[in-house]
Amino acid sequence: MISHNNFAIKLTDVDVCFYVRENGAVSFKEVLFSLGKRTFLDKKFVLRNINLEVQHGESIALLGKNGSGKSTLLRVLSGIIEPEKGKVEVNGSIAPLLSLGVGLEYEMTGLENVKLLCALMGMSQAEIKKYTPEIIEFSELGEAINWQVKRYSTGMMTRLAFSIAIMKQPDILLIDEVLSVGDVGFQKKCLRKVEEIKAKGATIVFVSHNFNEVKSMCSKGVLVNNGTIDFIGDIEEAGERYSKLF
Repeated sequence: MISHNNFAIKLTDVDVCFYVRENGAVSFKEVLFSLGKRTFLDKKFVLRNINLEVQHGESIALLGKNGSGKSTLLRVLSGIIEPEKGKVEVNGSIAPLLSLGVGLEYEMTGLENVKLLCALMGMSQAEIKKYTPEIIEFSELGEAINWQVKRYSTGMMTRLAFSIAIMKQPDILLIDEVLSVGDVGFQKKCLRKVEEIKAKGATIVFVSHNFNEVKSMCSKGVLVNNGTIDFIGDIEEAGERYSKLF
């Protein structure tokens, strides 16, 4: 439910870091006998001092080279990753379309995943019953909806994940390059659906390396570089700055 706040998304002084093995310990025994002698975990900042505010109904693109922190930022917005420091405020329901297969249970069938993920998204049993046939139809999976997801191709997993995420109009849609997977016909169908969701007032945060696709969807660009935000503004200028990184 959207509140009366002006923003859809607000991040204030957000840091995200991962802990990686610094000295190459390979066994519990080695760790145990080396306690007090050396540090095994090294803190690596993935995002640092992120300040970003997105208004209701805005469509923004996150631009940046691979490894810049774009996908991590989307995971922070979706609640998958908790920041080390700072404040994340999200005002409205979120539909995340992140990396391929995220959220899908591979041992379950497509249909079982539909029911499970719809329930996790907060749908009532009546809503699940209503939307399930529409999800199956949109996905174009046919009889494959009864297969275990582990037997799906990458394109089939994308169809299923996208169809579940967008069937009930979200307040905020997060998209992380998943539309680049699968056949061209389904990609176009997905983009039309995103445009429809956008036209109904949803906020869109879009990650894609296809700048023409980004430009058709978004009016504002956010340039992420080495874990920090270098620029926020007009999509054309953001694209020019992005191209100069290479």
